[in-house]
Amino acid sequence: MIKAAYIHIPFCEHICHYCDFNKVFLKGQPVDEYLNALDLEIKMTLQEFPTNELDTIFVGGGTPTSLNEKQLYVLCESINNNLPKSSNIEFTFEANPGELSKDKLQILKNAGVNRLSLGVQTFNDELLERIGRVHRAKDVYRTIDLAKSLGFSNISIDLIYSLPNQTIEDYKASLEKAFSLDIPHYSAYSLIIEPKTVFYNLMKKGKLPTPGEDIEAQMYEILMDEMDKHGVRQYEISNFSIPGYESRHNLTYWNNNHYYGFGAGAHSYINGIRRSNIGPIKKYIDRISNNEFPIYEDHIVTSTEQMEEEMFLGLRKTEGVSISQFYQKYNQNPLTLFNKEIKELVDKNWIEVKNDYIYLTRTGKLLGNEVFQAFLGTI
Repeated sequence: MIKAAYIHIPFCEHICHYCDFNKVFLKGQPVDEYLNALDLEIKMTLQEFPTNELDTIFVGGGTPTSLNEKQLYVLCESINNNLPKSSNIEFTFEANPGELSKDKLQILKNAGVNRLSLGVQTFNDELLERIGRVHRAKDVYRTIDLAKSLGFSNISIDLIYSLPNQTIEDYKASLEKAFSLDIPHYSAYSLIIEPKTVFYNLMKKGKLPTPGEDIEAQMYEILMDEMDKHGVRQYEISNFSIPGYESRHNLTYWNNNHYYGFGAGAHSYINGIRRSNIGPIKKYIDRISNNEFPIYEDHIVTSTEQMEEEMFLGLRKTEGVSISQFYQKYNQNPLTLFNKEIKELVDKNWIEVKNDYIYLTRTGKLLGNEVFQAFLGTI
């Protein structure tokens, strides 16, 4: 039974220099028509693939809170009217600091949203400007204070390291400011230069001075050490929380479980089929207007692919892959199935096998992508 849903809102008031997600400038877009189409897609999907109740709903983008108050209310009503929620639902909205007014926060609160994920990225105002963000550090404090005053306690922030011209000292300063917020969850990612972004074009011209791989690795080690020092537990390669505040939605992905994906460019995993929606907004709306699913492509995941995905997704988690759960799911022992790969990775001290789990070592976390690739195309 499907327990999770992702909803994509592809509108932004500004486009960041590093972002390659499916998004467009908000101004002049058919937002109301998009919300109507989204409502219809949810209805159509639930009719064909029903579920009893969801444990987690995540509204991402783009920037969902770039919608005006009326549109935000319509979106929340659509979600609450169409999606069956469990009594202890984790209901998350992504937002940008500085864009969340008291009225918008109240709409979210009234709709049952109980978790906020804020795109902070850094507390250095000069860096924020350089990466195309429009908020400043003061907006982060103001937004979080406002959210707390309205009763939001489950708040997460995103941070990015290895930014252009970013120093280790600057990164440490950003981490200290992040800890001063007194929130239960942090996500931290190294900058990845994606095609079709401003940063990619600058890199091609030799005009993007990033710190380099050695400094990036050093920053990641500092991140792990500082989180540990502040009592924030690492539960996935890029995610840290106070115990009990782990992102249940993201764990859906890493546990290789099924989930709905609604909206232009959204991805879903239903009944063994991974599916992506078409990205262009007008095409998405037109397809649904014709009572058709807005499918761009789908892929039936073979049993071999499922087992490979179970390994490289599960190894992202600090606890790793449970040998007994793997056996229950696939009637195979991963230690036998991936015997050669696991032995080689253990010999390199990139993974460990202990009790019921296969998990990354500290060195393995620094070389995660190389570890994951070892399980692709090996069966």
